[in-house]
Amino acid sequence: MLNFAPVNRPSLFAASPALLSVAAPVLALILTTLGGILLFALLGKDPVAGLSVFFWEPIRSVRGWTEIGVKCTPLILCAIGYAICYRSSVMTIGAEGMLVAGAIAAGGTALALDHGAGSGGAFAIALVMAAGILGGMVWAGITALLKDRFNTDEILVSLMLVYVAQLLLSYLVTGPWKDPMGFNFPQSKMFSPGLLLPQLVKTTRLNLGFVFALVAVVVAWVFMTRSFAGYRLRVGGMAPLAARYAGFSRRGALWMTLLIAGATSGLAGAIETIGPVGQLLPSMSPGYGFAAIIVAYVGRLHPVGILFGSFIMALFYIGGELAQSRLGLPNAITGVFQGMLLFFLLAADALMGNRAARGH
Repeated sequence: MLNFAPVNRPSLFAASPALLSVAAPVLALILTTLGGILLFALLGKDPVAGLSVFFWEPIRSVRGWTEIGVKCTPLILCAIGYAICYRSSVMTIGAEGMLVAGAIAAGGTALALDHGAGSGGAFAIALVMAAGILGGMVWAGITALLKDRFNTDEILVSLMLVYVAQLLLSYLVTGPWKDPMGFNFPQSKMFSPGLLLPQLVKTTRLNLGFVFALVAVVVAWVFMTRSFAGYRLRVGGMAPLAARYAGFSRRGALWMTLLIAGATSGLAGAIETIGPVGQLLPSMSPGYGFAAIIVAYVGRLHPVGILFGSFIMALFYIGGELAQSRLGLPNAITGVFQGMLLFFLLAADALMGNRAARGH
């Protein structure tokens, strides 16, 4: 007897979780673009001109590509730290504070080593960068210590420490580290050329820090996918009970992930200090540490995916700056695009996750 009952075939989403993981960020980017078109129209701006400013102008010249590299560097480094933390279910959001702490440590070391035009060299630059890494690790260690000893919430503690680091930096550049020849501006003196990172492309701001960020991507990929320590962290994040049964230390994972995040974010702060900025300012970051959260999730917590996410976020930063000067839009336009991307990414994840769970 023939059976005409419908055949249940697995859906695209149920059958291809890897495709689902890639499709969500792509869909979120498309929806963000459509949202940008609507936003420009509501503001009385030409949507074509607006999208051109955000997505075409930054990549139409070599200088534009170098600026993308400058923006990508801290985003990549901070996002790598987030990815490693989130893979092990350590939910910190304090990379901005770690970056600022790294900048303070690196800047203070640079000021101590700066004795004029002849100061610097490879060894001095290495010391400055090591100080930045250590500064970020110390700042992350505060969160780890409070979580370990008193079971505090790492999200709240790391967030509050961002403002402490920013206030400490503001105190230093308006007080003991203020440039006496700086016309009373709140800033340190400019560092000698010998203490600055070498440029990769002459007459641009792209420096050796971008290479360090790419190396960090490779190291993070090897650590997360090819090392036993990375395997323990991933197991602890996906199956805490199984990790405990296997004898994996939750306390060790907490300290390891936060210290790694502190090291990468502190390195980002050091690169900004002796790279494109070249001194200490009250604001060393336009929010790289917070934007890197979006970068990490757009990149699906994978080091290679973070490269894609950082590129998109760098376009938003540069496009927002161009939109201010060419279209007369406020500087909040960058944050609006970042917020739309995060919102649509979460919506796409929820939609596709529900479809995958239902199997159709």
